[in-house]
Amino acid sequence: MTRSAKHLFTTLGLSGLIVAAATVSAVAQKKYDTGVTDTEIKIGNIMPYSGPASAYGIIGKTMSAYFRMINDNGGVNGRKINFISYDDAYSPPKTVEQARKLVESDEVFLIFAPLGTASNAAIQKYMNTMRVPQLFVATGASRWGDPEHFPWTIGWQPNYRAEARIYATYVLQHHPNAKIGVLYQNDDFGKDYVLGLKDVLRDKYDGMIVASIPYEISMPTVDSQVVAIKSANPDIFVNIGTPKFAAQAIKKIAELGWHPIHIMTNVSASVGAVLKPAGLDNATGILSAGYQMDVTDPQWDSHPGMQKFRAFMAKYYPEADKSESGPLTGYNLSTALVEVLKRCGDNLTREHVMKVVANLDFVIDTYIPGIRIKTSPTDFYPIEQVQMMKFTGEKWQLFGPVIDGHAE
Repeated sequence: MTRSAKHLFTTLGLSGLIVAAATVSAVAQKKYDTGVTDTEIKIGNIMPYSGPASAYGIIGKTMSAYFRMINDNGGVNGRKINFISYDDAYSPPKTVEQARKLVESDEVFLIFAPLGTASNAAIQKYMNTMRVPQLFVATGASRWGDPEHFPWTIGWQPNYRAEARIYATYVLQHHPNAKIGVLYQNDDFGKDYVLGLKDVLRDKYDGMIVASIPYEISMPTVDSQVVAIKSANPDIFVNIGTPKFAAQAIKKIAELGWHPIHIMTNVSASVGAVLKPAGLDNATGILSAGYQMDVTDPQWDSHPGMQKFRAFMAKYYPEADKSESGPLTGYNLSTALVEVLKRCGDNLTREHVMKVVANLDFVIDTYIPGIRIKTSPTDFYPIEQVQMMKFTGEKWQLFGPVIDGHAE
């Protein structure tokens, strides 16, 4: 073989290798599922913009604003987010309808932060059958952390059962002989808290709980339930209500001139959405547990995370009530989704998304310092820590250590 032929052969061989390598790396670089192109990622969402839990609608509106900000800044790895959010009025049959529409008609890549326990329970089997991620479900029911049976569903916030364990531990430490009255929503949301109380109180549960009264979300008020609980004369009132009903209970307790130790679920801790309508004076002294910074608390004003959040709100959602915690919830969830999508790079398959979300360990700078987002292939509970807090009449004041609500 002549020298020039040899040179040509080597060059051809090399260029062939380069072409082959380029083809392989292009394949390795870009893998897409339905809902993703070179320029767009379609994200679906379901939110109660109307109905008994419409106070949460502000979360969806904030997410929409957040993705506008992301798109204005070039999107995620060069792809714009097409955020499609539907109203289900907090009605499970409507949730099913909207999930089918998002998956089958809109052909979204995944459904992100759909809100509500019963609503998500209604679509959980469907999402897993369709193998579409039901990502960072906006409810703390313990059923969202079951990767063995539902590998396409993952929760986000501390689960309700873990939160209730923290309240029960607090009661045993500070009021071991107290009588307890419980108001709870008659669904997975409410029942999870009851289970958490039982986990810790164990054989003391029946002796300490003097009243445990459920309510249906179709009821106009919980006034009669509160009156019935008061008549059992408990020292501690545990308020396991979503915002509208939690506010009604706070108001009714004040009307009755009753002053129990009042423990309330974190989902109703919004100063703007719950405590203001109930009357700030009436809410003074209520105990809860938090993991997210309180937007009304001046102690966070100089914190870089809070300043960034406020700047975002001022530009993209200025009309929102500044005392509501919902916008920060939406902002934090959206921050997490963008983090996951960034980590996926150009491998935007649904399977890869679930692999990424099963291996998270990072912090979001608008959560209480010490709170970490952490998952593993067998642990689908991203946030499991909270800190006890008390409402002063103006803001929530944190106290005690950051506690992990893991089951013993």
